[in-house]
Amino acid sequence: MLKTKRFGLIGRDIDYSFSKDFFSTKFKKENLESYEYVNCDINKVEDFNKIKLKDFSGFNVTIPYKEKIIKFLDIIDENAKKIGAVNTIQIKEGKLIGYNTDYIGFLKTIEGYDFTKAAILGSGGASKAIAFALKSRGIEYVVFSRKSDEKFLKYDEQKNYIPNTNLIINTTPLGTFPNKEDCPPIDFEYISKKSYCYDLIYNPLKTRFLIESEKLGASIKNGLEMLENQAEESWRIWNS
Repeated sequence: MLKTKRFGLIGRDIDYSFSKDFFSTKFKKENLESYEYVNCDINKVEDFNKIKLKDFSGFNVTIPYKEKIIKFLDIIDENAKKIGAVNTIQIKEGKLIGYNTDYIGFLKTIEGYDFTKAAILGSGGASKAIAFALKSRGIEYVVFSRKSDEKFLKYDEQKNYIPNTNLIINTTPLGTFPNKEDCPPIDFEYISKKSYCYDLIYNPLKTRFLIESEKLGASIKNGLEMLENQAEESWRIWNS
């Protein structure tokens, strides 16, 4: 009997995540009968130590641990180090190796677009990956955050930036199932037909941010394609 190859998603309150469904479907489609993907829902990042690592071949990492997980890893990929966030862990020869596939997943979704200026809503681990991706494409960007940090803009400064921006990306969890009425504090009067509003959330497929933006004529995109892209990149890393 073949030994089960197990992969997992590390996060908190992650029932909303499609990662388990994505990989379970992939394993079934590719006849990988001895493979499985499970949710590892932990209340605090220190609980990572309670997971029996010998039972796993790799992990994905989601909110709120993409930055906090780094201290538990043995090796960090150079790009993940520059980003300051990890969403993929490879277990190789007993070592935990951290990567970031979010930026790759995102970049693939904006191929063919000619964006020049972007606004990132939020300043967590996902935001850092998006900023890295935009910088690699030479796209100017600003980051709005509720944090008191001079690196970020406050949301009350939107009027000076959003009207001149053609790509607006929500990287916060605001609007994720089941809290579908939540929304990042965007001022919708600055959204127009020239806006491309992108939400990294994929459950629901249309967040309040996207619904309201679409009403104003903006083009919209959810995070499902990015999730699939970054998951495939994770799969490539686990098998390398």
